[in-house]
Amino acid sequence: MKSLLFFIAALIFTITSKAQQFVDKAVIEYEVNTNLKKTMSNDSWDEMMKENLSDLKISYFTFTFADNKSIYKFNRWSPKTRIPKHHKEADEENIWYHDFVSGKMNMQKQIVGTNFIITDSIQKIEWQITNEHREIAGYNCRKAIGKRTDGVYVFAFYTDDITISGGPCSINGLPGMILGLTIPRLYTSFMAVKIDLEISNAPDIKPTPAKKTYDLVELKSLLEEKTKDWFSYGEDKEENKRQKEIFFWNAFL
Repeated sequence: MKSLLFFIAALIFTITSKAQQFVDKAVIEYEVNTNLKKTMSNDSWDEMMKENLSDLKISYFTFTFADNKSIYKFNRWSPKTRIPKHHKEADEENIWYHDFVSGKMNMQKQIVGTNFIITDSIQKIEWQITNEHREIAGYNCRKAIGKRTDGVYVFAFYTDDITISGGPCSINGLPGMILGLTIPRLYTSFMAVKIDLEISNAPDIKPTPAKKTYDLVELKSLLEEKTKDWFSYGEDKEENKRQKEIFFWNAFL
């Protein structure tokens, strides 16, 4: 009888220990879906282009992290994606590096064909954690609603079983890792589809070097000056405003 009780106690301890194992390094693969047609304008040129596009732009990105540092970048396109090359280039070039120890970030963002390197403090997001839960990639996740400094709302599911406070692109700041994310204003969702606990490329987790860097304020000022005449064509002022907002939201995501 004592042997049976000891066995049961040991089994419970083993199961509990496994359930409480925390992940502090891994490679997370995300499927990213964007309804590209909804981000486009309603002018005659874009309406004609929409006829030749797939309904969704589907890509896969990897988030690699170790030692509380991370890098998030493009991996591959889904064969279902049918879009012109100029709609792919930014996704393929963009890289996000975060150092959660120092609180600093380094982003390479391609904007209108030019790569800009942004170095600044990690962007802050105002989060409200809810009691809604769902399972993603085998992890129990909790829903949170975030508001960025530019006013964009994001909806995230995070797990505290993965200790880093990260997420896709520059979305972060929750008490755990974001495995599911939706940004309605950009018609985009991110969903973790695979988590590999074996990491072989930790040395690749490093910032992108550059001779010229910008902080967020400097780059925003530069882009506002360069694009001041871009969003004034046609008579639909509301659509012009929407296109400008989408441009800047994407630039600083």
